[in-house]
Amino acid sequence: MPITFDEKRKIFKLDTLDSTYAIGIREGYLIHLYYGKKIPDDNLLNLPFRGGFATISPKNVHVDDYKFSLDVQPMEYSCNGSGDYRLAALSIKDSMGRTTTDVRYLDHKIYDGKPKLNGLPATYCNDDSEAQTLELITIDSFTGAKVTLYYTAFANYSVITESVKVENTGKETFEIEKVASCCVNFPSMDYNMINLSGVWSRERRVITRHLAHGIQSVASKRGSSSHNHNPFVALVDDKGGEDFGDAFGFNLVYSGNFSADIETDYLDCTRLVMGINPIDFTWVVEPGDEFQSPEVVMVYSDSGMGKMSRTFHDFYNNNLIRGEWKNKKRPLLINSWEGSGFDFDQETLVRYAKEAKEMGIELLVMDDGWFGHRDSDNSSLGDWFVNEGKLKGGLTKLIERVNAEGIQFGIWYEPEMISEDSELYKAHPDWCVHVEGREQSPARQQFVIDMTRQDVRDCIFNQMYDVLSKNNIAYLKWDYNRAITEPGSALLDARHSKEFFHRFILGTYELMDRITSAFPHILFESCAGGGGRFDAGMLYYMP
Repeated sequence: MPITFDEKRKIFKLDTLDSTYAIGIREGYLIHLYYGKKIPDDNLLNLPFRGGFATISPKNVHVDDYKFSLDVQPMEYSCNGSGDYRLAALSIKDSMGRTTTDVRYLDHKIYDGKPKLNGLPATYCNDDSEAQTLELITIDSFTGAKVTLYYTAFANYSVITESVKVENTGKETFEIEKVASCCVNFPSMDYNMINLSGVWSRERRVITRHLAHGIQSVASKRGSSSHNHNPFVALVDDKGGEDFGDAFGFNLVYSGNFSADIETDYLDCTRLVMGINPIDFTWVVEPGDEFQSPEVVMVYSDSGMGKMSRTFHDFYNNNLIRGEWKNKKRPLLINSWEGSGFDFDQETLVRYAKEAKEMGIELLVMDDGWFGHRDSDNSSLGDWFVNEGKLKGGLTKLIERVNAEGIQFGIWYEPEMISEDSELYKAHPDWCVHVEGREQSPARQQFVIDMTRQDVRDCIFNQMYDVLSKNNIAYLKWDYNRAITEPGSALLDARHSKEFFHRFILGTYELMDRITSAFPHILFESCAGGGGRFDAGMLYYMP
């Protein structure tokens, strides 16, 4: 079985194809014991709990062992304010504004398969026999915060996924200030950190640096995963490379603000914490409510970065990407943007289709400029109805003519954006992301629409549905061309205002799920000014 529990030694062992992940219970705390090359059960006897400590390290009054201190233990899920001064995975503010958090083991469950994450993209099992899941249930008895760590070990891949759910079982409201999706400890600092950095049109440069004492991090606070830093980091043996050495890859299945932080301590040990960026994040949890984090996909390779990369590729193709297009060959397409920009009409596009057919191209995409009165980037985002002046005869007639040339038809949308010069903005200026009383910062001559609002999402969905349901559209390019500034919603009060960024991406996911479910035959492609939101969260909806 992929997951076992040694009742006598209180050790959980998670086995994948080539890796083992081990967690122990000591003095009520979850302690990280091992992550690496697959080991037999007998080797659990050689996984020691860490001993030594600094003389100034705080002790735990309920623990008899004077050498035990959270300051040095490789905590499986570290908490703020209770003696572990390294990177925290969890920080909860109680009703009095205090942020000390201390979760301890309560119970566990082991079962076949993998549960879905409510409202979030996540990997899945095609069959329950593919994986087992471990739920480690912990409790902060002071606030009543029940924190459940979900681990899924896949039998056919060297993959473990982890996510976290926080439930309020107490009587008072509390606020989550930080909730990471994983906290992984390593017994040395002999690793190179790999991350994917860049900028618009030059994304995904491989950046390598040797770990140093202190904190190294990559993050986004732009409202999206961004061109600049992808929600991925790897730790690779500093003597390893593409084809040899241990490599540990961590990828957050999330499209919003994230952080991946790595700290090396005075014992030359390493901790990696990854999840939603705690900057500009708070989540209010009333009694009886819960919060679900996104998941991290962890991949281990004993043969360098190449094997790690291929594991991600194979796993995502089989256990993340979904729908009718999962295993279909994609059509060869041509996009109107580089040829004509905003300056096109029906005859231009039909000519493109005829010439494309001669070159063996299978699909023509009508890009930006087909809607509202949009002849430049100054107007009409949010007005998702056909520009009859530009497309004389209508969209249906155009598609029929393109199809008659033996070419499929695709269309462009930017659903999360709004133009000041639009009918939608004039009717609902409060639907724009804004901070009341502050100037708004345009980018690419446009603003961001408030995806936290259900009425906004319903309006966009209805407009898109009207076009897609009436026309033979085979492909949809979903663009996202700017980052968020002045983050705020007219519907979020002061206490909930820092929920904005996460609510925004949850709203985007909800709209994507509705549209892709309504039109499963359409090939959806996620775009964000190119690669500005190329992440595993988007791949779940748009392959």
